[in-house]
Parts: sequence; C-alpha cells; structure tokens
Amino acid sequence: MAASLLALPIASQGVAYSYTDLNPSGFQASFGIGASGSQQVGYGYGFGTGGQDHAFLWSGTASSVVDLNPTGFTLSLAFGTSGSQQVGYGYGSGSGGQYHALLWSGTASSKVDLNPTGIQSSQAFGASGSQQVGFGYGPSTLGINHALLWFGTASSVVDLNPSGFTTSQAYNTSGSQQVGYGGLGSVTHALLWSGTASSAVDLNPAGFTSSFAVAVSGSHQVGYGSGSASGNQNHALLWSGTASSVVDLNPSGFTISIADGVFGGQQVGRGSGSATGNHTHALLWSGTAGSVVDLGSLLSSDYSDSFAETIDENGNIIGQATYIPTGQAHAILWTVVPEPGTVTLLALGSVALMMRKRFERG
Repeated sequence: MAASLLALPIASQGVAYSYTDLNPSGFQASFGIGASGSQQVGYGYGFGTGGQDHAFLWSGTASSVVDLNPTGFTLSLAFGTSGSQQVGYGYGSGSGGQYHALLWSGTASSKVDLNPTGIQSSQAFGASGSQQVGFGYGPSTLGINHALLWFGTASSVVDLNPSGFTTSQAYNTSGSQQVGYGGLGSVTHALLWSGTASSAVDLNPAGFTSSFAVAVSGSHQVGYGSGSASGNQNHALLWSGTASSVVDLNPSGFTISIADGVFGGQQVGRGSGSATGNHTHALLWSGTAGSVVDLGSLLSSDYSDSFAETIDENGNIIGQATYIPTGQAHAILWTVVPEPGTVTLLALGSVALMMRKRFERG
C-alpha cells in the first residue's frame, strides 16, 4: 500500500503524523520493530520466503525493502538498527540448527555471526554505535539465559548477568548503557547496566512484583511492570536511572499498557482498555500518563489492533497494525509531518478520503 495522505494533527503537542504501510508486495505479513535515521527494520513472510520469517530493512517505503535473510538460514528476524548496521538473529544449517545472533550492514551477504564460543544459542535485539545487545545460553552459562553485550564480533562478547540473578536478557542499548531484566526465582526485575555485570542497577519499583526494561535513550529507560501498585496489571513505566524515579504511564481508560521505545522526551508503546473498546492501540507519551496520544486512532478503518515499537531521533515511529482485509499484520511507519505542509496534507487527505468513499459506493 502507498503512503496515506491523511495526516492527523496531535493537538496537545502541535504535531501531525502521516502513516505508511510498509508491507512489501508479495508478502503476507510484516512487523516493524526498530528504527534509526532513515532506516527501519523488522521481519515478514510470504510465498517468496516459503512462509518463513525473513529479516527486513526498509528506507521509508514498502518498495524499498531489502531481504536480509542470509544464505544457509531458514529464517531470520531483525530487531534493531544503528547507523548502517542492523541486528537480530537467524536459524538454519548456517548456524548448526541453533538460533544465532546476527549483525548486518545493509545486505544479506554482509551477515556477521555473533554467537560466541561457549554459547549454544543467542539472539540480538538492540544496537547503538558499536554495541549490540541480546542474550544467549550454553555451556559457559550452565544452560541458562545470560544478557550479552557485543562490539561487532563474536569474540568481543561481555556477559552482563549480575551476581544474585539466575537469568537475564538485554533488549536495548544507548551510549554506554544497556537495559533488560534479571530473573530472581519466579519474578523478574528491570535492569540497567553500564557495560559490565557488576554495574547493574535494579530498577524494580516499590509496589511492583515484576518489571522489564525494554528501551533506553540518554537518561531515560522504559518498559513495564505489574504488582499491587498497578492492580496486578502490566503498566507502562518510565525511569530516569533509579527505581525510585519511576513514572507510571498507564493512561486513564486503559487497563493494560506497555512502553517499548523511547527517544528524548517521548515514549511509545501500546495499551488497551475501555478507551479503545478493549482493542490494543499504539500509544505515544511525553513523560506522563496524561500526555498520551492514541496513534491507533490515526489509522484508517482498514486497520484494527496496532503496536508502536520504536521512536527514532526524528520523532518517526515504527510498529505494526492488523490489516483487516487479510487479517495479517502490516508494518506501519508513522511519520512526523513538517509543520508548513500540515494544512496542505490535511486538505489532500480529506479530498483523497472523499474520492475513495465515492469510488467504493460505485
């Protein structure tokens, strides 16, 4: 599908967004996960992939898609991008029938296998500068998941699993910091690292039994947690480096929410409740629960449930939404509309929508 011309203003922030359906021609489904600069990453599947997920790289349009699935891999997924590099993981004969963390530089053939010696299986989820993060397990971890940090090669790996935690995973990195979670028996605590296992900061707030940190940018971290303070429901959470700094982002009218991405003073994620007719909608915050903007409501009636995964340095947001005509997920890019063009785009959007409805009526 082409980019929508319908740009809707967000009155509370003076910002307008248009959206683009990134699902490539010939693919049944796609998922947008990471974004940075002019690039977006995720994965999708279709007849051309034998129904298997393939890692995707986009540059703002569906037709720009690059299939990153390497030779020797049955499937692959991309989760993060930074500069000219992308990270994720793959599975196939090329990885000995195990999941291996992968690093790309824009093409399938550029693949670097990050799986370290002593690790049987690994996955990478985030990238920033020269860093990549994820997790792995194998003989060196006694078969238990450990958060891992890489610097571009398998041999550069750093085991981030902190003392006192039986298991851990890292999801995102920014500058010198990494975020994820650590397992304490049957509960999980959001964690913030600064490059070493011993640097771990436990972000689990008072009143929360379990928490997860999913993304980091500058001095801010986001994720979600549940406990007595949230009515034992998952609530989107925002931290500034300590457990006590937590801000509960769950908006009025929402039972459940999760924050998945952060940049600067903005956060993105998803939520559901009476405000959305109990459907899941992509959400945008600016540091407080009351600042929430329902991104799902900006989509046309061709889409139902939606998710926002990452917000980039330009304010553009990547995620996915269910495309009702097929019932499949489509990667969606919400793009900030430059202020001088907002009025024009709104007018064009209104005309295009009227023409479409007239055409549909025959």
